[in-house]
Amino acid sequence: MRISELARRADTTTKAVRYYESLGLIAPERLPNGYRDYGEDHVRLVREIRTLHRLGIPVERTRPFLECLAAGRAHADDCPASLAGYREAIDELTERIESLTARRATLIANLNAAAHRGSGVVPPEGRATRSMDYLTLPADLPVPEDDGAADHLPGMKVPGLALHDTAGRTVHLDVFGPRRTVVYVYPLTGRPGTDLPEGWNSIPGARGCTPESCGFRDHFQDLLEAGAGRVYGLSSQDTDYQREVVERLALPFDMLSDPGLSLADTLGLPTFEVQGMRLFRRLTLVLRAGVIEHVFHPVFPPNEHAQQVLTWLRGNPL
Repeated sequence: MRISELARRADTTTKAVRYYESLGLIAPERLPNGYRDYGEDHVRLVREIRTLHRLGIPVERTRPFLECLAAGRAHADDCPASLAGYREAIDELTERIESLTARRATLIANLNAAAHRGSGVVPPEGRATRSMDYLTLPADLPVPEDDGAADHLPGMKVPGLALHDTAGRTVHLDVFGPRRTVVYVYPLTGRPGTDLPEGWNSIPGARGCTPESCGFRDHFQDLLEAGAGRVYGLSSQDTDYQREVVERLALPFDMLSDPGLSLADTLGLPTFEVQGMRLFRRLTLVLRAGVIEHVFHPVFPPNEHAQQVLTWLRGNPL
């Protein structure tokens, strides 16, 4: 078939077809008169390029998928190289989403500040700060001891557990790729008007989850600039509970929910019990290419921990 027919059947333009050909993604036969001759395989290849491009994969990076089809596979993503192409595109989209989310959070903060400047009305953040005394840590909080409960974690492979995040997605911690992922693990966050477990302040490392999250919020853009590809908070609280925390604290990143503490059971993470609840002990994992690269444990003080992680990232550039 002629190039115009191919373009029509693949729902594209002849200019696009010529571009794909210039990249070596398709190679038509030549008739004795010099005209290009395209077949059904070329229609399939062009359609595949178009589909992948609509998903955000640049035309230049569709080659592994096309080679998979050329190798006789039924689907363009039946080959390992195709799966790697998916992961690379996902990593790039995640980075863009998190960067945009951080910019959105900054714009919201600027809007609130500008709207209430010179006014006697306290902006939402101000009201929250005044009413939620759990944002202020007691001066006599007990310091958690380093009992070696996390010493075995550096170098371990990240398990392929499926966890839900507050954006409604299923997240697999083992497929994040070469960029660093910071996962701060914590016991539980409190809500205004909701009592924390009895004796919470006296349990080493228990109090301070909300200040810790606010610290990661305030340093989020700095963490990305220092090399973190993404940041997650993780606890055993359900997704709806954590979604309220994300909205109330204006967090520019998502939370992960692990109500069954499957990550603790798989990796041997330290936990503790209070009032019949089994909870994560506070620690932070730095993940990279499916491996635990670094662990912060114990974490103290929690309100300064995001700065501690930022200092480590800056001191250990990739």
